[in-house]
Amino acid sequence: QMQLVESGGGLVQAGNSLRLSCAASDRTFGSAIMAWFRQAPGKEREIVAALTWSGGSTYYADSVKGRFTISRDNAKNVLYLQMNSLKPEDTAVFFCAADSRRKYYSIIQRGVNDYNSWGQGTQVTVSS
Repeated sequence: QMQLVESGGGLVQAGNSLRLSCAASDRTFGSAIMAWFRQAPGKEREIVAALTWSGGSTYYADSVKGRFTISRDNAKNVLYLQMNSLKPEDTAVFFCAADSRRKYYSIIQRGVNDYNSWGQGTQVTVSS
Protein backbone atom coordinates (compact mmCIF):
# COMPACT_ATOMS: atom_id res chain seq x y z
CA GLN A 1 0.00 0.00 0.00
CA MET A 2 1.02 3.56 -0.62
CA GLN A 3 2.13 5.63 2.36
CA LEU A 4 0.41 9.01 2.47
CA VAL A 5 1.22 11.97 4.69
CA GLU A 6 -1.05 15.02 4.87
CA SER A 7 -0.03 18.51 5.94
CA GLY A 8 -1.39 22.03 5.87
CA GLY A 9 -4.29 21.84 8.26
CA GLY A 10 -4.90 24.41 10.95
CA LEU A 11 -7.23 26.93 12.52
CA VAL A 12 -8.59 29.69 10.29
CA GLN A 13 -11.41 32.20 10.36
CA ALA A 14 -14.41 31.80 8.11
CA GLY A 15 -13.81 33.22 4.66
CA ASN A 16 -10.10 32.48 4.68
CA SER A 17 -8.13 29.85 2.78
CA LEU A 18 -5.95 26.83 3.41
CA ARG A 19 -4.02 24.51 1.15
CA LEU A 20 -3.63 20.89 2.12
CA SER A 21 -0.86 18.71 0.75
CA CYS A 22 -0.49 14.95 0.65
CA ALA A 23 2.91 13.42 -0.03
CA ALA A 24 2.95 9.87 -1.40
CA SER A 25 5.71 7.37 -0.80
CA ASP A 26 6.05 5.77 -4.19
CA ARG A 27 5.66 6.25 -7.88
CA THR A 28 2.43 4.27 -8.12
CA PHE A 29 0.94 7.61 -7.12
CA GLY A 30 1.13 8.58 -10.78
CA SER A 31 -1.27 5.84 -11.86
CA ALA A 32 -3.76 6.11 -8.99
CA ILE A 33 -7.02 7.92 -8.57
CA MET A 34 -6.52 10.25 -5.60
CA ALA A 35 -9.09 11.78 -3.32
CA TRP A 36 -9.67 13.92 -0.27
CA PHE A 37 -12.19 12.80 2.32
CA ARG A 38 -13.23 14.49 5.53
CA GLN A 39 -14.82 13.39 8.76
CA ALA A 40 -16.49 15.73 11.21
CA PRO A 41 -17.15 14.70 14.82
CA GLY A 42 -20.05 12.29 15.02
CA LYS A 43 -20.38 12.03 11.25
CA GLU A 44 -19.36 9.50 8.65
CA ARG A 45 -16.32 10.00 6.47
CA GLU A 46 -17.33 11.64 3.20
CA ILE A 47 -15.61 12.32 -0.06
CA VAL A 48 -14.75 15.95 -0.74
CA ALA A 49 -12.94 15.78 -4.08
CA ALA A 50 -11.13 13.33 -6.32
CA LEU A 51 -9.26 13.25 -9.57
CA THR A 52 -7.97 10.69 -12.02
CA TRP A 53 -4.31 9.83 -12.54
CA SER A 54 -3.94 12.38 -15.33
CA GLY A 55 -6.00 15.04 -13.60
CA GLY A 56 -8.28 15.03 -16.61
CA SER A 57 -11.40 14.16 -14.65
CA THR A 58 -12.44 15.51 -11.29
CA TYR A 59 -15.25 15.12 -8.79
CA TYR A 60 -16.38 17.58 -6.13
CA ALA A 61 -19.00 17.21 -3.46
CA ASP A 62 -21.80 19.73 -3.90
CA SER A 63 -20.90 21.37 -0.60
CA VAL A 64 -17.46 22.41 -1.84
CA LYS A 65 -18.02 23.10 -5.53
CA GLY A 66 -16.68 26.50 -6.51
CA ARG A 67 -14.65 26.81 -3.30
CA PHE A 68 -12.23 23.88 -3.31
CA THR A 69 -9.80 22.79 -6.02
CA ILE A 70 -8.04 19.44 -6.15
CA SER A 71 -4.80 19.06 -8.08
CA ARG A 72 -1.77 16.80 -8.29
CA ASP A 73 1.88 16.90 -9.26
CA ASN A 74 2.83 13.43 -10.47
CA ALA A 75 6.49 14.40 -10.81
CA LYS A 76 6.61 15.18 -7.09
CA ASN A 77 4.09 12.56 -5.93
CA VAL A 78 1.99 15.23 -4.21
CA LEU A 79 -1.76 15.80 -4.05
CA TYR A 80 -3.20 19.20 -3.14
CA LEU A 81 -6.50 20.62 -1.97
CA GLN A 82 -6.89 24.38 -2.21
CA MET A 83 -9.72 25.45 0.06
CA ASN A 84 -11.12 28.97 -0.32
CA SER A 85 -14.03 30.73 1.35
CA LEU A 86 -13.92 28.30 4.23
CA LYS A 87 -17.01 27.90 6.38
CA PRO A 88 -17.43 26.63 9.95
CA GLU A 89 -19.17 23.55 8.54
CA ASP A 90 -15.92 22.63 6.77
CA THR A 91 -14.42 21.83 10.17
CA ALA A 92 -13.25 18.22 10.06
CA VAL A 93 -10.28 15.92 9.86
CA PHE A 94 -9.24 15.75 6.22
CA PHE A 95 -7.80 12.52 4.83
CA CYS A 96 -5.87 11.85 1.67
CA ALA A 97 -6.73 8.55 -0.04
CA ALA A 98 -5.49 6.53 -2.98
CA ASP A 99 -7.13 3.93 -5.18
CA SER A 100 -3.95 2.26 -6.33
CA ARG A 101 -5.49 -1.10 -7.21
CA ARG A 102 -6.99 0.18 -10.46
CA LYS A 103 -4.05 1.65 -12.31
CA TYR A 104 -4.75 4.34 -14.90
CA TYR A 105 -8.45 4.01 -14.21
CA SER A 106 -10.65 6.82 -15.50
CA ILE A 107 -13.83 6.35 -13.49
CA ILE A 108 -13.80 8.08 -10.13
CA GLN A 109 -15.23 6.05 -7.27
CA ARG A 110 -16.76 7.88 -4.31
CA GLY A 111 -16.95 5.32 -1.54
CA VAL A 112 -14.59 4.89 1.38
CA ASN A 113 -14.14 1.23 0.50
CA ASP A 114 -12.99 2.08 -3.00
CA TYR A 115 -9.71 3.48 -1.65
CA ASN A 116 -7.02 1.17 -0.31
CA SER A 117 -4.45 3.64 1.07
CA TRP A 118 -5.07 6.38 3.62
CA GLY A 119 -3.14 9.09 5.35
CA GLN A 120 -3.37 9.79 9.06
CA GLY A 121 -5.47 12.92 8.58
CA THR A 122 -4.99 16.62 9.23
CA GLN A 123 -7.33 18.76 11.30
CA VAL A 124 -9.03 21.76 9.71
CA THR A 125 -10.92 24.04 12.07
CA VAL A 126 -12.86 27.03 10.78
CA SER A 127 -14.03 29.58 13.34
CA SER A 128 -16.99 31.86 12.77
